[in-house]
Amino acid sequence: MTDESFLSWPFFETRHADLRSAVARFAEGTASGLIDHDEVDRSCRALVRALGEAGLLRHAVTAPYGGAQATLDVRSLCLARETLAYHDGLADFAFAMQGLGTGPVTLAGTEEQKRRWLPKVAEGHAIAAFALSEPEAGSDLAALSTTATPDGPDHVRLDGIKTWISNGGIADHYVVFARTGEGPGTKGLSAFMVEGDARGLDASERIETIAPHPLATLRFDGCRIPIANRIGAGGDGFKIAMATLDVFRSTVGAAALGFARRAFDEAVARAGSRRMLDGTLGDLQMTQAAIAEMAADVDSAALLIYRAAWTKDSGAARVTREAALAKFVATEAAQRVVDRAVQLHGGLGVMKGSKVEALYRDIRALRIYEGATEVQKVIVAKSILRERERTRG
Repeated sequence: MTDESFLSWPFFETRHADLRSAVARFAEGTASGLIDHDEVDRSCRALVRALGEAGLLRHAVTAPYGGAQATLDVRSLCLARETLAYHDGLADFAFAMQGLGTGPVTLAGTEEQKRRWLPKVAEGHAIAAFALSEPEAGSDLAALSTTATPDGPDHVRLDGIKTWISNGGIADHYVVFARTGEGPGTKGLSAFMVEGDARGLDASERIETIAPHPLATLRFDGCRIPIANRIGAGGDGFKIAMATLDVFRSTVGAAALGFARRAFDEAVARAGSRRMLDGTLGDLQMTQAAIAEMAADVDSAALLIYRAAWTKDSGAARVTREAALAKFVATEAAQRVVDRAVQLHGGLGVMKGSKVEALYRDIRALRIYEGATEVQKVIVAKSILRERERTRG
């Protein structure tokens, strides 16, 4: 990463610059030898192990369960994701899912649950996953139809389908959100930890996307799990899911920022080296305008991301509006930056195997997962309108 001046912004502490350097060394050294985009399952398993051995997964969980701090530091999560994404999207994915897949346990688990599941994740010895989406229920959690019904005094039975589940098929455990009926809509959901080898769980149906990573549909057919695997109280599922996304949504924007920074650097290098007419591509005013617009997109995204992260780390109970704004602005800005980088590369930009072509595929999904841009806009607008009503009242 050529420009680290943003680390002097007041959002950061010295430890954050040290972390960014450590992640960059890992990405440039260890990770580069582990990634094979034609073998994503094997690559992700190797990356998780290596991230654990390097001590980087300590930032995805909390102390004293193997974590670096007593609470999740969102700035650290964002810096790690941004830096890994700058180098390779699969490396970012392997790190990100360890945090998201255990976020509900970190935020709402019992002492026994934290001691059981978090240390293995921090060490890179277990792969985590977050199973929320369904075929007919993505952002509309009130429409979730997977059920968890009592099965004897100490167990529940899971029935239903989850889809678009990252790490599906390779995870050692999944946090699964299911309807338990304590109330209507989102009031009747609960969260459960399900072991990857649980009887009645089928994760064999894989999903292929334009930027390959482990992804699957999960089918639960009489999957019997201990009630002790419930995270939080019955009916707390929606609250737990929202609290988890409150932490990790900003990090999606950070990954997009990493892609955008890399695309920007590739574009600037191309503009300076590509001979055009009597000079270089960068001598053309149209190219200079594009570079200026890309720089504005990168910095505006970074400011919103790290404002949201700093706000959460400073003790805010919720940063729903800030995280939604950061996520949608950063992912949309990154799409524009990557698209301009492809354009400046000309034919090379769409050639399979070029870096900007890979970035073009990498960035697209980020505008959809963990809440599409349109959903984030609704969240932001509703927050603004509610605030107006409060001030008028």
